[in-house]
Amino acid sequence: MEQRHLGRTGLRVSRIGLGTLTWGRDTDEHDAADLLKTFWEAGGTLVDTADVYGDGEAEYLLGRLMDGLVPRRELVISTKAGSVPDPDRRFDGSRGHLLAALDASLTRLGTDYVDLWHVHAFDPETPLEETLQALDLAVSSGRVRYAGVSNFCGWQLAKAATWQLAAPGTRTRLASTQMEYSLLQRGIEREVLPAAIDLGIGLLPSSPLGRGVLTGKYRSGVPGDSRGASEHLAPFVEPYLDDTASRIVDAVSTAADGLAVTPLQVALAWVRDRPGVAAPIVGARNAQQLTAALSVEALSLPDEICRALDDVSAPVHRYPDHDWSTL
Repeated sequence: MEQRHLGRTGLRVSRIGLGTLTWGRDTDEHDAADLLKTFWEAGGTLVDTADVYGDGEAEYLLGRLMDGLVPRRELVISTKAGSVPDPDRRFDGSRGHLLAALDASLTRLGTDYVDLWHVHAFDPETPLEETLQALDLAVSSGRVRYAGVSNFCGWQLAKAATWQLAAPGTRTRLASTQMEYSLLQRGIEREVLPAAIDLGIGLLPSSPLGRGVLTGKYRSGVPGDSRGASEHLAPFVEPYLDDTASRIVDAVSTAADGLAVTPLQVALAWVRDRPGVAAPIVGARNAQQLTAALSVEALSLPDEICRALDDVSAPVHRYPDHDWSTL
């Protein structure tokens, strides 16, 4: 699998990443082992997790598998901290919480460092410089090699990245941002993506298949074994089952038919090759699904297909995103 630099750093990652959102909950140890081995044998390196996935079970399971299945040195392990199970405060970006969460993640993963560590979301109740100092301390202590953020809007990302760049050699530059991005969700093109490209921050798209909808599996209803039929994931899928999404899925399917490939391959290739993207994070349920996703490595979409998909999925961006003098 092709390797790409993550933003303006020396870290190289596989251009498809493996997500572990369901590990330890819907994905058991046997399936997780098959997924990790399939991914590694295909040349994949970037494995993405978080301290809250499966209430910590995803990290614990990944750590167990690294112990005997795949060499730790051949993986780029990315995890996140900052989400908390407090209904009154969903995110805690305080220095104390983040550093304690990092130590707990390292214990569960069974390693003394992670390659990439993200702040899971912006915390409006903590000064941003305090949150970012946790990244600096984590890197300077050797527990983290590179740092980034997740789910920061445009101004939050730009402010954080600029703050870090203001003291080179003292503060660690942001390597990445992880955001939802797909043909069904192009909102980051408004401000986040331009900021990331300008500041040299690599984008790691989550849900690149539109929460599974872009595979076409929901075109004739909700399959009984799908996430859309799952009690705890159905609300996650439901927003992308509307008429607008249906038109985009139809266009993806038409393109797939014309290219003699699958809708999954078309949707994943589109987001993988967008400007600023380092590696979409794919969350397959089993090795068969993952193998189907990894087969996109040989596919590059023709320019006319990309333009057609861009047109049918184009978000509405008006003032001030477009030239105000023309509005």
